[in-house]
Amino acid sequence: MARAITLSQFIIEQQRTHADASGEFTRLLLDVGLAAKIINREVTRAGLVDILGYTGAENVHGEKVQKLDAFAHETIYRALMLTGQLAVMASEEDEDLIPIPPDIPAGSYVLNFDPLDGSSNINANVNIGTIFSVLRRVTPRGPGGLEDVLQAGARQVCAGYVMYGSSTMLVYTTGHGVHGFTFEPSVGEFILSHPDIRIPDRGKTYSVNEGNYFKWDEGVKRYVDYLKEEDHATSRPYSLRYIGSLVADFHRNLMYGGIFLYPNDRKNPRGKLRLLYECAPLAFIVEQAGGAASDGQQRIMDMVPAKLHERSPFYIGSKQDVAEAETFIQGKHPALSRDRRAGVEAPAGGSRRR
Repeated sequence: MARAITLSQFIIEQQRTHADASGEFTRLLLDVGLAAKIINREVTRAGLVDILGYTGAENVHGEKVQKLDAFAHETIYRALMLTGQLAVMASEEDEDLIPIPPDIPAGSYVLNFDPLDGSSNINANVNIGTIFSVLRRVTPRGPGGLEDVLQAGARQVCAGYVMYGSSTMLVYTTGHGVHGFTFEPSVGEFILSHPDIRIPDRGKTYSVNEGNYFKWDEGVKRYVDYLKEEDHATSRPYSLRYIGSLVADFHRNLMYGGIFLYPNDRKNPRGKLRLLYECAPLAFIVEQAGGAASDGQQRIMDMVPAKLHERSPFYIGSKQDVAEAETFIQGKHPALSRDRRAGVEAPAGGSRRR
C-alpha cells in the first residue's frame, strides 16, 4: 500500500533538501495550511451557521463583502501575524498594507493573498478558493513596506491556492513543480494526491464570460469566434466551460488543459483581475506546470505592479492556447489576414458575417 504523505511531511521533507534552510519558510507554509483548514471548516458549515450573506460593507473595489470573505481574511491574518515569519501582508480585501504588530519581530517574507476568490458564488454553493503568494522582503530590516509587496511575479518564492468544494484541495509551488493535496476530514490533514501536476500543451476548452462579448476588443472577439469554428485539424471547436469562480476555472484547466480569459473591456480598460492577488500567483503555478500566463502583450510574471490593487487583462492555461490568443490580440494571427482579405467584419452578434 502506497504511503500517505501529508502536507506537513511533504514540506518538511522538501526543507531537508536545502542544507541552509532556517525553517522559517517551512513554518510559514504550515501556517497557511492551518488557515486553510479553519476556512474549510466554516465553508462546509456555511448553510448551517450564520455565516452566509453580506456583512453590509463594501471592500476597496466597491464589491459587497460576504461574511465568509471577512471570516477568511481575518483567519489568515490571525494565523500568520504572530508567527514571526512575515514582514508585512497585503490582501485583496484591504485598501492598505496590513502591518505586523510592532511587538512581533519582523520576518523575512511577504504574503499577498485573496482570502476568498469567487465569493459572489458562495450563496449558490459553487466552488470558491483562497489564493496566496509569498515573496522575500527586499527592505533590510524593520516593518515591511510597499516595496516589499510590489514585486514582479518572477520574484515569488511560493504561490498556491485552496479550492473549497466537493473535496478541498491545496495546490502550491515553490519553483520545483506543482503539487496538489486533498483534505481528508477524517484525519484533519491535507494528503498528497496530485504530485508533479502538468498541464497539457493544448486543451479543448475555453473559459470566459461571454456576456461581456460586445465590450471586448476586436482581437478578443475574433479569437473566441475562432475557437468555436469547426476545424478537425486544429481540434476545434473548443467547448465552453465557465464557472465564474477563478480558482475553479483555473483548476479544471490545469488538470485537463485549455485557456481561461478575462480580457479588458470598455468598463474595465485595464482588466478586472488583480495582479498581486490573482494573476501573479496563478501565473507562477501554471508556468511551473508547463503552461503560460499573459496580459495579451507580455508575460504576467514579468509585470511589476505600481500599486496594491493594480488590475490586468488575464490569459492563462495551456502554453499553445495562450500563445495563439496573443497572436489574435496583437493582430498577428493568419486568420485575421484572411478575414481582411475576404472582407469579413468583426461579428456583431456572436458569429462572423460577410
